[in-house]
Formats: sequence, C-alpha cells, structure tokens
Amino acid sequence: MPRSVSGVEMRKRQAAHIEAPPQAPGQPRPNTCCLCWCGCCKCLWNDDRMERSERQTCTKMDSIEATEEQRPSLEEVLSWARSFEMMLRSLEGREVFRQFLRSEYSEDNLLFWLACEELKKETDPTAVDEKARIIYEDYVSILSPKEVSLDSRVREGINQSLAEPSNLMYEEAQLQIYTLMHRDSFPRFLNSSVYRDLLASRRRTCLDT
Repeated sequence: MPRSVSGVEMRKRQAAHIEAPPQAPGQPRPNTCCLCWCGCCKCLWNDDRMERSERQTCTKMDSIEATEEQRPSLEEVLSWARSFEMMLRSLEGREVFRQFLRSEYSEDNLLFWLACEELKKETDPTAVDEKARIIYEDYVSILSPKEVSLDSRVREGINQSLAEPSNLMYEEAQLQIYTLMHRDSFPRFLNSSVYRDLLASRRRTCLDT
C-alpha cells in the first residue's frame, strides 16, 4: 500500500512536476502522486473522478426509471382497439403488434410498411435510390426470403419504377399491405393473448394506484 503523503510534501511533488523539463518520448513519468494519473492517493482529481462516476450511475438509474414511465397507459392501450391508425402511430403499439405478427410469421408486413414510411420522408436522391433498392431486395423481389404478399399488377408497377426510383414508388404497395394488416391481422391481434394480457396488466396497474 502507498504510504501516507502530507499536504506539504504533496505540494512539493506537484511543484517539482510543473517545473520539471518535458519528458522524452518513451521515458516514464516521475512519481508525482495524483499528477501521474495512477489514482494512488486521496486528492481533488480522484474526488472529481469518483463524483463523475456517481453522476453516471445516477444517469443510468434515471434512464431505467424513464423507460418504466414510457410504458403505454391504459387509455392508450384501449385506444388501439378503436383505431388501427392510432396503434400504428404509437411506438409501443407498433412493438406489441409486431410481437403478435411475429407469432403468425407475418412480421415482415409491418417491417415493409415502416420501411416505406421512412422512404417517403427521404428527400436526398442518392438516399432515395439506395433505400428504394434495399426495400425491393428485402421485401418485393421474388428471391427475397421476406417477400410480402402483393398482387401482380402492383409488383409490375414497382419493377418499372426501379429504373427511376422515387420516395413514393411503393405507395400503392404500402396501402395494399396496410389494408391486409388492418382487415386480416388486426382483428386477431385484438383477440390475442398478447393484447389481452397487456390490457389486463394496465388495468391492474390502475387499480393498484
């Protein structure tokens, strides 16, 4: 263990470090207590380091608490049953719906719809071209393992648009998948254990508070 260093001796070492000539490359630093960054003593630098560590720990705890608060409220969960559009606009709603679709092996429908939403927001021509081709390769091409169910007319229109991609080239295909999810998957979702368990959990939380 390092021996105790008095305040006077510490100041002498610090002054010697400040006045000493620069060290040549590869030469070890002098043993100057806290100024050597070894953390071997009780000094202001170490106090500051410990304080920063405590602040980081508190920040992590605050982040965990914020995540807990972001869980959907009972009112929000109930609103999903009234409106498919409202559920899709909710981040939590999309995640729960995606969990259900995954159980039915139709998660790619939602992923395709979300990818099209992102493409519509894009204005840079280079990015539009890249994202449009990625969507095609991931969800539209007959060679894609994640191919979504589109009719032949819509698929042919997309194939023609690939020559000059635009941020709206998947609009009709997106509407077709939206309609499929709304009419087919959404009613089953509302009757599924995924949604009903979440609804029951939110109701219990309200009763507890």
